[in-house]
Amino acid sequence: MINESMEKPINMTCIICPMGCALEVTKKDGRFDVKGNTCPRGEKYAEKELTNPTRTLTCAVLVEGGKIRMVPAKSSVEIPRDLQKECMEVVKRSKVKAPVKTGDVLIKNILDTGADIIACIDC
Repeated sequence: MINESMEKPINMTCIICPMGCALEVTKKDGRFDVKGNTCPRGEKYAEKELTNPTRTLTCAVLVEGGKIRMVPAKSSVEIPRDLQKECMEVVKRSKVKAPVKTGDVLIKNILDTGADIIACIDC
């Protein structure tokens, strides 16, 4: 989390689109000032990244009785970045029974994040 104001600007690269804009972010009086973005999405990205960073969790879940040993999976929505390791611990302890279809929910509401872990392929 970021304080009410920042003395030095923070430099970051926007990852929302392939442009990869170099952003310079400052905060004063509770407002973010973002420079370097070529579209409004860069400003939203910078604020979110500095106040509540989230990521899509990608992983693999063990499959019992399937054609393959593990099924690639991902979170249905982004989860807080600081919960990624804890979520992976839950995934490592999880097993699902075959057959598994693309989009199947393998783990519901992981760590009460509101995100389901869903299968990315059939197996």
